[in-house]
Amino acid sequence: MKLAIVINGAGGVGKDTLCAIAAKKYRVRNVSSITPIKELAARCGWKGEKTDRARKFLSDLKRLTVEFSDLPTEYLTEQYREFLAGDEQILFAHIREPEEIAKFVSATDGRAVTLLVRGGRRFAHGAKYGNASDDGVEQYPYQYIFYNDRPLGAETEKHFLDYLAIMIGNAK
Repeated sequence: MKLAIVINGAGGVGKDTLCAIAAKKYRVRNVSSITPIKELAARCGWKGEKTDRARKFLSDLKRLTVEFSDLPTEYLTEQYREFLAGDEQILFAHIREPEEIAKFVSATDGRAVTLLVRGGRRFAHGAKYGNASDDGVEQYPYQYIFYNDRPLGAETEKHFLDYLAIMIGNAK
């Protein structure tokens, strides 16, 4: 069983927590389209902070690399190839922008499914972050929407693993 999932949601909704939950049961590869951008940003003085200002910087830098060389999609496509050749069962590809999600899904010949996560501490439906990447999260027609609205712990874990099992079953 191999399943590639584009996972998205505004900052603070618990995407990384859900990926960690999945990794308790499955062999998971967890990658992000922002990874090569963060490497560039660090060379420009970014220190890893997750402020609104830093998020805008990363979003703008990503947009520039997309326009110049399509670095994020190239990076994720290579990660997908490695996933297919390896022993991981689930690939989580974190991608914010709808047009970038569409490019990656196309690069997988439509095999990747899309998952929007809603909930978390900070996010209120329709909240604005001041950058195109975070503010456009809801603008894609996701196949799955997971509401991360339970307290952290066993209840959340069971709820997400049950949801993930449905996604896996639908992919077969």
